[in-house]
Amino acid sequence: MFRSKRPRKKRPIAVTLIAWVIFLLFLVRLYQAIEPLLDAGIFETGLTGPLFDGWWLTPLGSALLTSTVYSLLSLSGIIVLVGFLRMKRWSWIVLMVWTAISLTVSLLGYFYGRPNYIVMASDTFIALALNQADVQRIFRIRTDPGERLD
Repeated sequence: MFRSKRPRKKRPIAVTLIAWVIFLLFLVRLYQAIEPLLDAGIFETGLTGPLFDGWWLTPLGSALLTSTVYSLLSLSGIIVLVGFLRMKRWSWIVLMVWTAISLTVSLLGYFYGRPNYIVMASDTFIALALNQADVQRIFRIRTDPGERLD
């Protein structure tokens, strides 16, 4: 009934697959946000001790900080997912930078004996899928010879 005058961009299958992987990473990050709180017993007993011991975090403070960081990562993942599904150029750029940083951190974790294979595999898949020519064209990262960016 109310149709837009703009022609609709066709979403390549790689974009849909990347969106599902971003959602999977959202769930992993959400679990990583809850796990330290469960380990510290915060849900059962609440905040029962100090968060700092001098200038250093206590185990409880470390659990809260870890949980907060992963919660923010999870929330930002949803924001990027919405932009990505709407095929906004900024979301491709943010996702590529985020994937590079996440893959670097995951590789460091692997070398220090704390591998997260789900995140490593997801980051690798996302990096490879984002670099496909049709995905780069739809996000206006790459143009064909003679084509103009509008």
